[in-house]
This record gives sequence, structure tokens and C-alpha cells, in this order.
Amino acid sequence: MTPSSDIPGSVESGADVTSAQDVVNSLRDLTVQAVSELYVKYQDDLRAVRDRQRDFLQRRGKSMKAQLDDYEAEITYLLLREYRPETVVEIGTFYGWSTMWILSALRDNGIGHLYSFDIVDHVVSNVPDDLSAARWTFTKGDVRETLGGIVTGTDYLFIDADHGARFGRWYVENVFPMVRPGTPTSVHDVFHGRRPKPISEGSVLMKWLAEHDKSFFTSSAAKAPEVIEHLSKVKEELRLSTPVRDSRHNPMVFFTLG
Repeated sequence: MTPSSDIPGSVESGADVTSAQDVVNSLRDLTVQAVSELYVKYQDDLRAVRDRQRDFLQRRGKSMKAQLDDYEAEITYLLLREYRPETVVEIGTFYGWSTMWILSALRDNGIGHLYSFDIVDHVVSNVPDDLSAARWTFTKGDVRETLGGIVTGTDYLFIDADHGARFGRWYVENVFPMVRPGTPTSVHDVFHGRRPKPISEGSVLMKWLAEHDKSFFTSSAAKAPEVIEHLSKVKEELRLSTPVRDSRHNPMVFFTLG
């Protein structure tokens, strides 16, 4: 899912968008054009979520340490909207910024439950009740001890936790084999630069993807500046360019397992 070299300059509101099942099948070669079409398809709902997230962040101030940048959060939301998963597993919540984006997608889908895991529980006091009610389960503790069998039934796997190589080796060896083939997956903190940091989770993941002949998509400004350039134009056309939070730090990768 490395970015397509043929990046068109604009997206029309009538552009065709793939079906939910096609998203699962095509995530192996997700392109910036496909992501752009999702921006068009879900622009109204995305605009509402962006406004709510921005207002929440402004109210909470420094008590909310948001991790995902706008592109990462929005792409996560858009993929979840299109795929409509019944079960999502989130490994690493910190203060709950990603949790709120995921729950917003499940709410807007009208289906799905999120199972979140972290060693700290800051997220509990941050996630609004209207998002968490009946669609969220949080487990505090070391995920290597608390994950259990829920991951075998996940329809979307989201990882943003310990970024050391040891933790990376743990999940590629113990979690990935348990997840059903074709499951959309995203991992944060991979491309802080053109290449992952040595002896890091990112380097472990990239080695695993290469060994298993897996492609990936990223909106990392450091790795794929052409993707950011194109998506920024799309967002401007759709009047979605006002930042939710000020950040150009977006090292997440998206791929499928199995």
C-alpha cells in the first residue's frame, strides 16, 4: 500500500467509492485516490466529528494529550466507516484521542464494539458517555497478560502502545497469528523519518511486512509527502482544512493481515 505515483489533482463529489467488502479486499493496495474518495463520501459526517473533536480538545486543554494527527485520525475514521466492523481492538489508548475517533465511527455506523487495552486509565475520564455507552470495553493492565481471546474475532486492529522492539516482536509473533486473514490493521509511530528508527517497533514491523510480502499505506509527511500534498488539496476543496489539532507528526501505517 505504498502511495500511488499517479496522484490526480482533484476529486469530484460524484466519484465512485468502493463497497465495504471492497475496502477489505483492496486495503492491500490502498491508494491516496481511494482515501480521497472516502473523504468525499463521508465529508458531512467527518466534518461534524472534526468539529466535536476540536471543541473537546479546546475545552480539555493540556489535560488531553492527543497522539494522532488529523490525517491519521481521519483516515482511521473513514476506513472504519466504510468497513463497518463489528469488533475493533485498540492496543494503547493513552488519553483517549484515538479511542474517541474510533468510537465516533462506530456510533455513526450504528454498529460495532471497541475493546481497548492500556496500562494506564487516563482514557476513562476523557471519553464522553455518549460515545462509550454500550459500545466500549476498557481493560487496564499489561495487554500481554489481559488481551485474551478477543483478538481472534476482531474485524479491525489498532496498535499505538509501547514503541520498543521487544513489544513489536511480541505482537507480530503472538497477536498477528491470532487475527483473521484480511483484517485491516494500523500501527502508529513507524515513520518518524524516511525509515523507521533502528531497534524500534517500527523496524520490527517493517521487517515483518517485508518477510510476509505485505504492502502498506502511510500518510507520514516524512515518508510520503506527496500523499499529504494531495490530501491537503482534497480537504481544502471539501472545506475540511481547518486543523483539529496542529501537528505534522503522522507516522502511522495501514495494512491488512493474513
